[in-house]
Amino acid sequence: MGSYASLVRQSAILLAFTLVVVGIAPAGAKLWCAVVGTGALVFFIAVSILRHRQIGRLSTQIDTVLQSGRQLTFDKCREGDVAVLANELEKMVARLARTTDQLARERSALADSLADISHQIRTPLTAAELMVPQIQHADDASSRKRALRELEALLDRVAWLVTALLKIAKVDAGSITVRQDQVSAAAAIGRGASPLAAAFDLHDVTLAIDVQDGATFQGDEMWTAEAIENILKNCMEHTPAGGTVSVVAAENALACTIVIADTGPGIAPEDLPHLFERFYRGAQDAERDAGPTPNGFGIGLALAQALVSAQKGTLRASNAPDGGATFQITFPKLVV
Repeated sequence: MGSYASLVRQSAILLAFTLVVVGIAPAGAKLWCAVVGTGALVFFIAVSILRHRQIGRLSTQIDTVLQSGRQLTFDKCREGDVAVLANELEKMVARLARTTDQLARERSALADSLADISHQIRTPLTAAELMVPQIQHADDASSRKRALRELEALLDRVAWLVTALLKIAKVDAGSITVRQDQVSAAAAIGRGASPLAAAFDLHDVTLAIDVQDGATFQGDEMWTAEAIENILKNCMEHTPAGGTVSVVAAENALACTIVIADTGPGIAPEDLPHLFERFYRGAQDAERDAGPTPNGFGIGLALAQALVSAQKGTLRASNAPDGGATFQITFPKLVV
């Protein structure tokens, strides 16, 4: 109603102007001025009514989009500034529809992740809860001390799981700070391997490192070291006593590659496509972790891939021809 009231006021002003022009025009030009003024008034009213109808139709369609969430096409508008507005609104609606779909997918993924996280944390906590009565009713100090060490190790793994999940969440949210420095491959590998030195000795697994002199890459030493640590840990846990985990780093004109390989049983073909999925546990892992204190949660390799990808690198897994698993980290020098 407000828009039509404005039309009436504008038409009245144009009519008054026409009457004034007709009044002051010479006698021979009065008829011509009246005809031209009337034609202009009729044309103005027709165009204004058409535009008001188009805008009203757009308003109705926008209300429909807002209320029902449906994506509509503004295809009844033709050339003109209203059509330009309609096209821009259509682009906006299309983008909002894509954003809504993306948010729905992310909400579903978040719900699945929360369910997985709840399950992964509940399992070791249940095991810890079952170990408490065993500690309370232990017959001797030696049995109690052994059970306490197992409980401590289990709680340490839960703490590691929570920390790893927080890091992955930060990577997903894009809130981690990734530096782009000139990183020494030897320094990153050494930093990643250092925390596992005692674990390699306990597992009776040899760690062999061979780094090309001067090999460097553009990235973040701290996050790369953490990714390498998770891969080394995975390889160590899948390598039998007396085996070897090797790290070879080399640089060429195109990229710097870090290859980590073990002498374990390798990766089952059915597990390869899912190896970097969060919480994925292959058949070998299920058998190895069948005890009350599982050795892994299926999160280490997912975290490693997330950290490498955040630095514009790639992480791939395969089986070596002579057996064993192989992980290759590549930091390209040229981005095409």
